[in-house]
Amino acid sequence: MALSGVSTICLSGMESFAAIPKGSRKIKAGNNMVILFQGDSITDGNRGRNADLNHIMGHGYAFSIAGRLGADFPEKKMIFYNRGISGNKVNDLAKRWQTDTLDLKPDVLSILVGINDAASVVFQREPVISVEKYEELYQSLLDQTLLKFPNVLFVLCEPFILKVGKVKDNWDSFSADIEKRQAIVRKLSLKYNAVYVGFQDVFNKACEKAPAVYWMWDGVHPTVPGHELMAREWMKQVDSRIRF
Repeated sequence: MALSGVSTICLSGMESFAAIPKGSRKIKAGNNMVILFQGDSITDGNRGRNADLNHIMGHGYAFSIAGRLGADFPEKKMIFYNRGISGNKVNDLAKRWQTDTLDLKPDVLSILVGINDAASVVFQREPVISVEKYEELYQSLLDQTLLKFPNVLFVLCEPFILKVGKVKDNWDSFSADIEKRQAIVRKLSLKYNAVYVGFQDVFNKACEKAPAVYWMWDGVHPTVPGHELMAREWMKQVDSRIRF
């Protein structure tokens, strides 16, 4: 069954990444896979902080992905976690990496972080996370995770913006900074043999069909259709690396 024009993917516990040579296109998946979404407010999606399963995944792209995969493949018994926290920068992720990432033992770790780091530079909000510091801390998080889980599959998501609201008012500064962070995520994706999800191009193309504000109400946070675009692109790119 296809999902919104994108081939369906089914995700479950990794049987063995070690048996798959580095650089292989597809990884065979088993049961009980843990999929963890990590990041800032875009991932957070006003998620619940308790055991209420009605709200636990928030209302964004992570919710859509977990809902589709969980509904299509209930026999796989996949486990989904959302640990995005609104306002987080990469240094904030570092502070909670043990409890909110390593302790959850992810098989697939999806990370989307960078817009608050960029804003810290544009608006000089302390602590300011320079592009260089962003790369250093981001790489450290990946290294820590690989050290403990050498078979983990990283899904590194590109931070993005559109020309709306405060982003539009500070467009030159925002675009110059975010492009550098996007380049870092692409570079890390190659270095760590990760799935790369390029959201910026998806939103840019979507703006050919509807105004930017239709997809991203403030230039940073996607609308409901915007999150749907993210979910489709995430699934499309992950499908290139996991088979069942």
